Amino acid sequence: MNKNKVSKKNTYIIGVFTLVSIISCVIFRISLFYGFFSSIVLSLSILLKGGFTIEQLLYMIKNSLVECKDLFILILLIGATVPIWFSAGVIPTMMYYGFVYMQGVNLLFMVFIFTSIVSVFMGSAFAVISTVGIAILGVGKVFGIPDYILLGAIVSGAFLADKISPISGLMNLTLITTKTSYRNALSSMSRTLLPGYFFSGAVYFYLGKGYNLVLNSSDLVIMELVLKKSFYISPALLLLPVCMFILCFLGIKIIRAISLVLISGVVIAVTTQKVSLTNIFWSILAGYKGNTELEELNSILLCGGITSIVEILLIIIGAITLSSLFRGTGLIAPLVDRIIARVKSKREMVFKTSIISSILTLICDQSVGVILPGELLKNKYRELGIDNATLARTISDTGIIIAPLIPWNVNSLFILMLTGVSATTYAPYAVLCYALPLITVLSGCIEGLRKLPNSQ
Repeated sequence: MNKNKVSKKNTYIIGVFTLVSIISCVIFRISLFYGFFSSIVLSLSILLKGGFTIEQLLYMIKNSLVECKDLFILILLIGATVPIWFSAGVIPTMMYYGFVYMQGVNLLFMVFIFTSIVSVFMGSAFAVISTVGIAILGVGKVFGIPDYILLGAIVSGAFLADKISPISGLMNLTLITTKTSYRNALSSMSRTLLPGYFFSGAVYFYLGKGYNLVLNSSDLVIMELVLKKSFYISPALLLLPVCMFILCFLGIKIIRAISLVLISGVVIAVTTQKVSLTNIFWSILAGYKGNTELEELNSILLCGGITSIVEILLIIIGAITLSSLFRGTGLIAPLVDRIIARVKSKREMVFKTSIISSILTLICDQSVGVILPGELLKNKYRELGIDNATLARTISDTGIIIAPLIPWNVNSLFILMLTGVSATTYAPYAVLCYALPLITVLSGCIEGLRKLPNSQ
């Protein structure tokens, strides 16, 4: 297939129009689907005039959508799992014990530490947010912490999975693309991760002090009694998320792990909570709504079902389609080559790698933000005498970690589907996700300055 048939002018037109249309949707609160759809139409018309055939373009789109079939299945499974976890009493049980044991602690700080540890073992930010993250948000509402602040801490901890977990798909994609061992990559990543992690922890500890409140004892007792009256509450129900944790840690694919947990959740809902299969099926489709005698509790026991994620799926399909056109037609590679053509120092290389990886994640997705810089920059890194572990670290600290901050990215759309909170509100509090890019650029500059005399 011939590539690079589109002029530089038309390449910039496509890029600028895409960014403007997407940002306009965010500003005017219009569905992102319309932004992606208009960009796809413009891109197809320009690419067809540039010499590509409709068959070639449709083939690119079809291949990308087929490659992402696991993502679509995962979204549907999680859309079904969360209502079932409510019906089975798993999340109410987490909330019950949260009310009992989380009083008087710095909840925001503890949430960041806890989710970051869990994420490394589960290997999936999606899995962390859709399980313990949902329960934590329920507890946080009762303790008066705004959901967007608490979600920022959850996102910061959860997305460590994509960055450093040995069972993360993105982590392994980074290692394979940059031809780096896990040990070397982790050693290099620790130079930026440790200061970024401690800085983020300090911020959450400071912010958390403002919400370190103890509930009125009578209100707390009422909530606990209503939960126990409305659900069968037992520590045994917590084995469901524990099993999912163990399955992910053992390397079981996330789709298979969630499917097993989903089936188990249905069985538990029927046997322990006495919920009919009809009600379970309806909650999967339309979402779960609490039906306790306490309205304050019912406002927390809420989640959407599969019908609530249809728009999100359409947006994700639009994002993947546009990304496949950018990648398949070779629109991106020449831009990357021009950016790095005159780079002569390590600090400049690290900085431009950060820019390239971030932009690719911004306009495409994380996988493109990993694969293209990894493949296109390896020779330049070798030419400058920079080890591949630095390339892996830079990609991980930028293209991977910033994804949940981008409102139209698949990750932030997934979070919106689960929580109803948009990236524009929680992003300022996802401290680690923007602390790491800043630290890695500064680190590259410092290392470059240290080596500068030797290179002259």
